[in-house]
Amino acid sequence: MVVGRIASSVIQRQVKYVTPTPLAAVDGVLGQVYAQVLDEMGLVVPPVQLHSPVPDLAAAYWMLMREPMLPTVHVDRAAKEAVATAVAVANICPYCVEMHSVGMYDLATERDAEALAGDRIDDLADPRLRTLAAWARQPGHTGPVPFDEQARAELVGVVVGMHYLTRMVNVFLSSFLLPPRLGPSGRRRFKQGASRVLRPTLRDPRAPGRAVELLPPAELPADAAWAQASPSVAAATARSFAAFEAAGRQALTPAVREVVLGRLESWHGEETGLSRAWCERLVQPLPEPEQAAARLALLTAFASYQVDADVVAEFRRHHPGDAALVQAASWASYTAARRVGSRHLPIPDPVRS
Repeated sequence: MVVGRIASSVIQRQVKYVTPTPLAAVDGVLGQVYAQVLDEMGLVVPPVQLHSPVPDLAAAYWMLMREPMLPTVHVDRAAKEAVATAVAVANICPYCVEMHSVGMYDLATERDAEALAGDRIDDLADPRLRTLAAWARQPGHTGPVPFDEQARAELVGVVVGMHYLTRMVNVFLSSFLLPPRLGPSGRRRFKQGASRVLRPTLRDPRAPGRAVELLPPAELPADAAWAQASPSVAAATARSFAAFEAAGRQALTPAVREVVLGRLESWHGEETGLSRAWCERLVQPLPEPEQAAARLALLTAFASYQVDADVVAEFRRHHPGDAALVQAASWASYTAARRVGSRHLPIPDPVRS
């Protein structure tokens, strides 16, 4: 516990724009989240800490990631980490690429881990991981999926969780997990050592459903039917989605949310490029306070790596406080992730239809 507190204190300094709640000050739902994460991950990781100004969102993030990723009911952890790394590459999240490719050092091979991290999916020696990573790398994928129905909830759940996580990490955490001054060989040695330390976290069995009771029951939306085959993933998805929706209603006006949702209707996973002109065109008709909120939400949803201190400062000028910032960014991240997940609904059973 003492080691976990020290490590979490150091990690806390990686979080930007908000002040994480320290371990010594937590109680209630946030205390339960911290306790579960500390028990299963060995420390309270930065993605959990950045959500701590809004305890329900910390719980929503944790269950959205934990339930598909950690229990290996129908899909092994190597497959899930390959999928997670591919999504991180697609969303230009160096921190997440490093975090998940470290796991691949232990679960697969160094060669395949580095091929994933370097966006060289065709170079993966393992054909199963190569196929799954290629599928996950395409946010706009709508064709046949390379897995059976039993695996759908876990694998699509990892994709949805990672599309949420990468956006939040790009906004609130530093760009790199590993020391940026390390050269290529130093980085590989660091990953090798870190993967050995993480081996229990990567390989120890995890029971499904542990995080679900952190939030109240909710109905699974029709566009999240990809989760329905797994009771724990379905419950986590429904409850976390409800929390993200509540956060959006609290932090963002209907007009701002409509701008983001309208843009999502025509989005098929394509990148926006370096220009923000598309964003400025969409926010221009809104009043100034809503422009700041819409700009933050749009960039978070579609180009999270472009959210910078100026975007955050302008949002805070009209919407002060850590909670509002986390709520707005989490809703935007969730709406994009939900849209990606909706492209992977199960095929209707012709006998039942």
